[in-house]
Order: sequence, then structure tokens, then C-alpha cells
Amino acid sequence: MPKDRPDLPPVEELLTTVVAELGGSERPGQVKMAQAVQQAVESDEHLAVQAGTGTGKSLAYLVPAVRHAAETGNAIVVSTATIALQRQLVDRDLPRLADALEGALPSRPAFAILKGRRNYLCRYKMGAGMPDDEDDQLFDPREVSATGRMVQRIQEWANETETGDRDELVPGVNEQAWRQFSVTARECLGAQRCPSGAECFAELARERAGEADVVVTNHALLAIDAMEDFAVLPEHDVVIVDEAHELVDRVTSVVTGELSESTVGIAVRRAGRLIEQGVADRLQEAGEDLKALLAAAPAGRIDDLPQSLGLTLALVRDAAFACVTALGPRNKDKEDPENAGLRKAAFTMLDEVHDTAQRMLDAFGAASEADRAEVVWLEEGRGRIPPTLRVAPLSVGGMLRDKLFGDRTVVLTSATLALGGSFDGLARQWGLGREEWTGLDVGSPFDHPRSGILYVAKHLPQPGRDGLPEAYLTEIIELIEAAGGRTLGLFSSMRAAKAATEALRERLDVPLLCQGDDSTSQLVKQFAADPATCLFGTLSLWQGVDVPGPSLTLVIIDRIPFPRPDDPLASARQRHVAATGGNGFMTVAATHAALLLAQGAGRLLRSMNDRGVVAVLDPRLATARYGGFLVSSLPPFWRTTDPAKVRDALRRLTADA
Repeated sequence: MPKDRPDLPPVEELLTTVVAELGGSERPGQVKMAQAVQQAVESDEHLAVQAGTGTGKSLAYLVPAVRHAAETGNAIVVSTATIALQRQLVDRDLPRLADALEGALPSRPAFAILKGRRNYLCRYKMGAGMPDDEDDQLFDPREVSATGRMVQRIQEWANETETGDRDELVPGVNEQAWRQFSVTARECLGAQRCPSGAECFAELARERAGEADVVVTNHALLAIDAMEDFAVLPEHDVVIVDEAHELVDRVTSVVTGELSESTVGIAVRRAGRLIEQGVADRLQEAGEDLKALLAAAPAGRIDDLPQSLGLTLALVRDAAFACVTALGPRNKDKEDPENAGLRKAAFTMLDEVHDTAQRMLDAFGAASEADRAEVVWLEEGRGRIPPTLRVAPLSVGGMLRDKLFGDRTVVLTSATLALGGSFDGLARQWGLGREEWTGLDVGSPFDHPRSGILYVAKHLPQPGRDGLPEAYLTEIIELIEAAGGRTLGLFSSMRAAKAATEALRERLDVPLLCQGDDSTSQLVKQFAADPATCLFGTLSLWQGVDVPGPSLTLVIIDRIPFPRPDDPLASARQRHVAATGGNGFMTVAATHAALLLAQGAGRLLRSMNDRGVVAVLDPRLATARYGGFLVSSLPPFWRTTDPAKVRDALRRLTADA
């Protein structure tokens, strides 16, 4: 029942109260965003807001969120892409906001964090002695021993934890150990049927979330809640999607299916405990056929279904169905309560194998490329991971439109949404038509033209496929020497980052760290602590580094981060857009590159006093026709292609630091 709260203070007053309590200063962009979020919620209209670093966007959406919850009694869900932002919201922003608004609202705002069921300890699985799915013969004995010690630590922790939340187990454990004590939502028996339902950690977390005004979750769980037939999140009428530039990729990951000897093997082991051996052996044999076929096949996108693959997928599908039939009725748990968990786990894996095999078969046979809905590809094996077939949709826009945007009001925000100066590209990926949403760019408090330089090394040769040319290495050395270290190097691949590190360590007099030398968080700490230090790395550094102050004066980007030409999903999506009359390169490849470039350039200015240079070594940013689109996706830095001017500017900044 909605509460009658006509006397609540306006959102501007609440925001002023919070900012004052936190010792901050009012920012016009923050006020503008808070007003827009409230307007969107009240008018039931989808909103996309670009808010640059330093705007204070978390408070700009949290304040109208808690006001709406107080006014209506309805919870608001806030979804993030990263654990770091989840923790920032729950451990810092929301407690401080609740303290600041305690007297201004009828009651203290309540909040909770909710993760996927796999993140919580399952009491039933611990007590039921359900065997692990892994085959220990696949692993090095030392690794098995290390996992055994982790298992023991989990068991000890289980007796003292109040939440069962994996993130509270420090130090952490590997996936193999954790899997022995957790279940997915599909594997769960459900609170009503599970003997441990009354004390289930995941259910207790969900109950806490059901009593909260603001529920913080992640994009993956948001997608599962929207796509599945069962509710995961508590009832809500508004979703705020932070880090919205990552929504499509996270949703795509959730709905991507995979099939390999491992997935079939797990299904065989689960079913084999409950059905006649001959039926399970049939699936085992189909899995071995699949293993042999994938081992001999080339990795990459599969455009036409080879007869051998079609026959093998059909064998796997039919053998999985035979196992499902042999298990008997799904509601048999009352007759066989001791095996209820084993049966549910077996059904879950068999359904996944069956449905994925059928989905892969269905991905072929479209009348034309424009009619194709999904793409199948083979990913080569790495280490213990065997060759794996994957299937993914060419677009998730239709799913998002129907499942996420259809039943609730959605606010999407990020520092990078306006690509090429427009929100339209991402809106299309979200499945939103032009009349279904409103876009707003509230800018940034940073004075970009005065605080930063965008330097494009127009004189360099175009990047090739054979590593970094010597001219690039020379350019990097000259820039780093002018900056006195203080450099974050963002590379398009780990191979390029490592090659640059190896080539330059002997030629530079400053410490040079490379992603992979230690944990990323530890490397960033070392980088931030010593202004002379440089840090080179790849994708996670493009989006995950926040180093304000003099330790970061120069961001080097080695090349425009287009998807690899052989990336099966990106190339299939590009071809599909072209087949339906669009510009595949601009819609897929250039949009992907613009998003990453904007994220990478956003590492430079993290506080009001920051100054520096973003140096892009790829001359195509200045010479190619698509260069204007990419540059207009970046912050409005002062631009130059003159290397001497940039080195002089870096020397002045170093002298002033």
C-alpha cells in the first residue's frame, strides 16, 4: 500500500542537506541530475544521464531514490557492473546518506545488497554431502591439496558466518572449492521444499532486501530477474542502472550458452547417480564424440552447420533428454526426499545441456543473414579448460525492451553514454525507440580544455599486427621521460602490454609495473604510492583505475581499441547490422572503440586539481573518416598533434608537481 507522504521536502532540499552533512559543495550537474531522476520516476519515463567524473552521480540518483521509496513505500533497485561500486554504495554512500537524511524523512532509509544465489553458502548442500562435480584426475595433486585446505576453511567459516556471503570469506577461495558449498538459482530446491530453507543465507538476504528502500545488486542478477520465470529481486517499480555502458555486455554474458566435454561430463556424473547406467552411458558416449569433434575443429565463428557437428549436437540433445526421462517426474521429491537435491541438480544440468544443444541447432538455417538471430562459435581450449562451443544472441535489445524496460521505469547513468556526441547508439543496443526515453548530459565539473591535452601522434605509422613498431616505443619513452614517470599505459592486448614492458624496462630509469606481475589492486596501490612509477596493462585498467593526484599525469593509449577482426560475436553482429541495412562498422566496431576510448581517457582527471595528457599513438584517430566520431566521444580536452608541445607541457607539469 502506498504511503501518504505529501509533506516530504523537495529533492533539491534533501540533496542540499546530504551534501552539507558530508562536507561537500553543491554542483550544478548533480542538482540537475537529481531533478531529472525525480522527474523520470514521477512521469514513468526512461532516462539516460551522462554524468562526468566528479559530478557526484551516486548521490544524484540515491537522494531521489530514497525520497520515492519514502513517498510510495516501493523499493528502488540500483544495479551496478562492478563489485567495487556495489561496495562503495553499501559500505560508504548509503550509510552516510541514511545518517544525513534521518531527520528529514519519516524514517531512516534502509538499504540492502543482494547478489546471485551462487554467492551464498548453501546449508543444504553442506549437510547433504552432495558430491562435487569435478573430476580430480584433471587436476595437479598440489592444486587438489590446496583446494582441500580451502574446503576446510569454508567449513570452519560456515560455523561462524552470519551472512554466508562469499565476499566476507577473507582470504578468498577458488571456484572449485566454493562450488562444493553453493548452488545456482536453477539448482536450488526452493525455500518451501528445502530442509534448510528456514535458515538459508540466500533467502535471508532476500528477506532483508524485501524490507529495504534501496536494494543494490549487479547487472547479471538484474538480467536473471528480468529474463527468468522466477523472481530473484524483491518487488520494485524503478531500476537505476549505474555503469550503464556495461549493461549490454553483462546481459549478453548471462544469456550466452556453452557446451563442452566438461558440461556434458558434469551432467553425466549427476544423472549417473540416479538412473540406469546404460542411459547415462549414452550421454557419456555423445560427450566423447563431442570432445573428439571439438578437439579437431578450428576455433572461430561457425556460419554454416557442418553435418558432423549437427549429428553430434543432436546425439547430445537426445541423450540428455533420455536421461531426463529416466529421472521420472520432476515433482517426485516427496517420494524421495533424501535425493531431492541430487535430482534437482541433475535436472538442472541435463536441461542446460539439452537446451543449449537445441539452441545451437536452431541458430542455423535462417533464410538470410538478416534473419539470423544467434551466432555459434568454437573457443579454443586453454590449460584445463577444454574447447568450448558457445551460442549468443546477435542482439539483446529485444529482450531488454520486453523484460527490463516493459514493466518498470529505468534510469541509466554512466560517465560515458553519449558516443559520437549522441545517446542513440547505446539506446538502440538497449532496444529503446527514440520516443521511449529522454537523454541528458549534465557535463562535468572539470574544465577539460584547461586541465587536459588530447595528443594524437599523427606522425607515427599505422599500427600493425606484428607488435609495437620501434617508432611507438621511442614515442612512449620520450613521453614518459617528459612526464617523469607518472604514466598509465593502456594497451589493446596483454601481449602488447607485456611486450612494451619488456622492451622498455631496460631503457627507462623509472619503475615500470605490468598487469599480471601482482594482483591488479596491489599494482594500482604501488602505482599511486610512487609518482615516478608507470603501470602498463589492458582491459581492466581501461575502466578500473581511480588515481587522483600527481601519480597520474599521462595516459598512453597504444591504438584505437576496435574489437579483434576474428572476434566471433562482434564480427557476427557487425555483419548482421550490415545485412539489415545499417552501417555494421560504425554500429558495432566504432561504438565499441568509442566506449573504451572514453573510459580510458576518463582515467586522467579524477579530482579538481588534476592536470595531464591523454596520448593516443594511433594516427588513425586524426586521419581516418571515423576519427571525428571517436574524438567527439571523448572529454573536450585541448587537442594537438605536435609532439614537442606535449613534451614541453609534461615537463612543466612535472616541474610544478
